[in-house]
Amino acid sequence: MKLIGYRTSEQDPISVGVLDGETIRPLAPLDEFWSDAFTWIDRAQQIETPGIDVALVNVVAPVPASARVICVGLNYRAHAAEGGFIPPEYPTLFGRWPASLTVGDVSAPVPANEAGLDWEGEVAAFIGTRLESVDPATGVAGVAGYACFNDLTSRKAQKLTAQWTLGKNGDRSGPLGPLVPAHEVGDLSEGLRVRTRVNGTLVQDGNTRDFIFPLGDIIALISETFTLHPGDIIATGTPEGVGYVRNPPWLLGPGDIVEVEIDKLGVLRTPIVDASGRKGA
Repeated sequence: MKLIGYRTSEQDPISVGVLDGETIRPLAPLDEFWSDAFTWIDRAQQIETPGIDVALVNVVAPVPASARVICVGLNYRAHAAEGGFIPPEYPTLFGRWPASLTVGDVSAPVPANEAGLDWEGEVAAFIGTRLESVDPATGVAGVAGYACFNDLTSRKAQKLTAQWTLGKNGDRSGPLGPLVPAHEVGDLSEGLRVRTRVNGTLVQDGNTRDFIFPLGDIIALISETFTLHPGDIIATGTPEGVGYVRNPPWLLGPGDIVEVEIDKLGVLRTPIVDASGRKGA
């Protein structure tokens, strides 16, 4: 089952629905869904409502405006090794603003001062309940679902300082796939294959078994400092194979198509355009 956000116009509020092929079965308004996500996910398997043609709505990320998007850097052993980094004692965490999030098939622009964008295919975890000072097992149990994510990165901006915020919040640089309920995905430690392709060429092929920091440990650490709320997202890090470490570096430019494919979660496709929206020559 895949849950998406949608609205009929830019002025309308966001609702959550079940994606069935080319139709959407309406489920609940966005805020109402996140007020009791686990109950709504259970209901989604039973509710039979007339379908809406997906072509007649605007598909958006099912993320509340108040959400925090917490990303984990260097969380795959092989990715840390390819960049010459020694795995840290604690996870490297940085934030994204929800304004940077998009969905599949929405173009991502290369900022005018960047040579290109770098790909980072990831598993994103949606928090489904309030989590404050929890242990790892409780943290994982509080995840409502998972989605494909691409942490498209402006490397020049990222490397200007030790803080990564600027390079990780480019316009439309956070494509996010549909939410798949956690009970359909299972334990990430048992392994989900994470693959990224650029114009059909495989550039990343990792597995969540390679995590340095398990998801439960990450959630527990965060929850000791600030309370996680329904709709918050944890982006769990990317495997080896990013573009900037290659010789020569390989970055995404206008006209490229990048796809993230993750076991049980599907394929997330993003076309790359220039800063003015053109696809290139």
